Amino acid sequence: MYHRHIRIEFNHCDPAGIVFYPRYFEMTNSVVENFFREVVDLPFEAMMAIGVGVPTARISTVFHAPSRLGEVLDWQLRVTKLGGTSLGLHIEAHCGPSHRLSTDLVLVHIDPNGRPQAWPPASRDKIAAFQEAP
Repeated sequence: MYHRHIRIEFNHCDPAGIVFYPRYFEMTNSVVENFFREVVDLPFEAMMAIGVGVPTARISTVFHAPSRLGEVLDWQLRVTKLGGTSLGLHIEAHCGPSHRLSTDLVLVHIDPNGRPQAWPPASRDKIAAFQEAP
């Protein structure tokens, strides 16, 4: 499981001092981007330089409890499915024992023309190492 800690900052919050829900999607993307950089060794900037990417094809999120300014969320990413061109991820955010968010998403590896393309073998192997047991 991949972990990333993100502190809730003023820019994440609404006037009530809790995370404005679209900011969770930005944090989710940060977790995914850093997973690709740190684990898969395929940084987004390297993909973009050659015209490929991993856009989100589907996302489903449940917000369990609000998060507040100054809290640190422990984001946990698990690979749930690795297809020929797609990737299923389950991501959760917790603050201590409090479950804040669960999201399931599907990414698709695309070529410069925006069509699905197979994962590079080295990247596929690194992603597979994080896949949950069936």
